[in-house]
Amino acid sequence: MSTPVRRRHAAPDPFATLRTARFWSSPVAVALVVFAALALLYLAGILNPTTNLHRFPVAVVNSDTGPAGKQIVDSVKSGLDSKQFDVREVSAAEAEDQLDTAQVYGKLEIPQGFSADLDNLAADALRPGPVTQPSLQVVVNPRASALGASIAGMTLGKVVREINVKMGEQLPAEVPRKAGEPLPGAAALALSNPINIEAHDNDPLPEGTGNGLSAFYYALLLLLAGFTGSIIVSSMVDSMLGFVPAELGPVYRFAEQVKISRFRTLLVKWSFIAILAVLTSAIYIAIGGALGMPVPNVWTLWLYGAFVILAVGVTATSLIAALGSAGLLVNLFIFVMLGLPSNGATIPLQAAPPVFGVLAKFEPMHQVFLGARALLYFDGRADAGLTRALVMATIGLAIGLVIGAVVTRYYDRRGLAREPVPATG
Repeated sequence: MSTPVRRRHAAPDPFATLRTARFWSSPVAVALVVFAALALLYLAGILNPTTNLHRFPVAVVNSDTGPAGKQIVDSVKSGLDSKQFDVREVSAAEAEDQLDTAQVYGKLEIPQGFSADLDNLAADALRPGPVTQPSLQVVVNPRASALGASIAGMTLGKVVREINVKMGEQLPAEVPRKAGEPLPGAAALALSNPINIEAHDNDPLPEGTGNGLSAFYYALLLLLAGFTGSIIVSSMVDSMLGFVPAELGPVYRFAEQVKISRFRTLLVKWSFIAILAVLTSAIYIAIGGALGMPVPNVWTLWLYGAFVILAVGVTATSLIAALGSAGLLVNLFIFVMLGLPSNGATIPLQAAPPVFGVLAKFEPMHQVFLGARALLYFDGRADAGLTRALVMATIGLAIGLVIGAVVTRYYDRRGLAREPVPATG
């Protein structure tokens, strides 16, 4: 009887996976797509703010009852492209309200009696003694946006200087005909530059606001607390419940898996997010105050910060529970990649490509910034963006709760337990 020949099976190659094209191409492809999107979104939003202007809001206040005031208003409107600028002719009270609610980035004010002062200048130029020039005021709004205030100041200042030049060409030609004699050199010099242009900030920001950037960075901190908190809570809870390993340096630990449903696991994570939201908001205020940041409306800011962190954290955690590790990338895309370039703080939305204005209608970063700016710079006025921020945060929280509850309960009912599945193929 012959002895059967035993065939030897080759041992599996432990490095076979590393030699596949998929192993090397997949991480590189995903990373390059993410980085290319980051570069496109961020650079497109900041490189050419003045060339991206569309419906940039500025106000004109004409308190003068004479012809010169109307002439200046008409010159401003005709001198600014209506597609680039939204020139609003409003009363002094309306302009003040729009400045105080960040609806305009600056205003040009024509004071009462401007026409009379201009006529007096022509007459006074022929008399000995000093000449009083009529004044125009260019007022900018750094609390709405530092860059927006700069654009408004440069734009309105340029228009007024052009008006000044035109009036300076007209007045010297008119005065000699009325006086019947040549105009003295000193008078001609005064009339060639007839308008005194005054420029100042509306309600200047105090020290400790980072030239108007503290609201943006505070909003960014709130959003990152929710976004990053969801990652920390999800990974640590999953590790402690035995769903994923815990690694600390060379230590690799896999806890015994707890028999708990996906939905109840998500409830535990939401509880952690709520605790973190309350504590983190208080820590932010304490650190900001200690560093010299003005913190008005302390209790309201604390409640607002906690609510925003809760809304962002719950939604981000729900997406991770629903999508697994892919939820991390989706969260990055929603809260960071699309959120930062459309925040409307560093670059006004009216000075960014229009697509960012569309994103800002629903992107969390812009909504969080509006509320933080209202509380830090506008005395917590509801119509300065706080109401919109709270409404959008509530909607975001509701979406997060629904997605998390519906998807995880669906997984539980289908028996899709969080257990390892053997590899196939």
